[in-house]
Amino acid sequence: MPANTSPPPEPGLTRDTLLDGQVVLWQPAQGYRAAIDPVLLAAAVEAWAGAKVLDLGCGVGTIGLCLLARCPKISVTGLEIEAALVALAERNAVENRVSENFQTYQGSVAPLAQGSLGGGSRASDGIEAGDFDIVVSNPPYLEAGRVSLSPDLGKRTADVESTADLETWIGVASRALKPKGALALIHRADRLDHILALLRGRFGGITIHPLWPKQGVPAKRVIIRARKGTASPTRLEPGTVLHQTDGQYTDAARMVLSGGALKVSKIN
Repeated sequence: MPANTSPPPEPGLTRDTLLDGQVVLWQPAQGYRAAIDPVLLAAAVEAWAGAKVLDLGCGVGTIGLCLLARCPKISVTGLEIEAALVALAERNAVENRVSENFQTYQGSVAPLAQGSLGGGSRASDGIEAGDFDIVVSNPPYLEAGRVSLSPDLGKRTADVESTADLETWIGVASRALKPKGALALIHRADRLDHILALLRGRFGGITIHPLWPKQGVPAKRVIIRARKGTASPTRLEPGTVLHQTDGQYTDAARMVLSGGALKVSKIN
């Protein structure tokens, strides 16, 4: 097939690209679709050659694929509850030629919080307690019972907490990490107090990176990074403004969307 020819469309799917074409992403045409949030989160992760990364709720693999585009010598393990998305994540890994560095397993976060991720035992055929250097996650943003549910199962699963609440997601991340391992997640700014309370006692060196839609507009999203088992103080970073007044992306946002790293401080 010529290099400039795209595969034919497939019913129910779209073939999209991220990072100025560095990442190819097959994803459902309807329901939850990857937007800017996972791209920004991947850009905020400090990864190094040989690092083992776990993506909780990986969907079609967006965060891991973006990370591998910038840091090709890491290994990524994804956990995803929906079998159809696991299949797409595996397909995306092959198409992006990173299948040797990217494994995806089907499973829920909830059982991992009930004792199956401990004592050296393996869970979901590929996730072991204390085995990862970095955990990343773009968990559901909305609390169950406080919002109207989407009729689309995929969107509902991605957006609204179900069998696993935010405490479960953070608890599983902590257990999966090595001592002093790093956690990075993106979430709604209006749940920041809840997240900080859940991190307390498990993580230190917490950094909060607000994502401002425009200059002078309240942040709707925050990227939170922390290190397991440390006691370093919490820091609030200047954050990143995403859009100019005319709606165009800022230079900082364009750099990230082209494959660059987000300007964040090192976590201690």
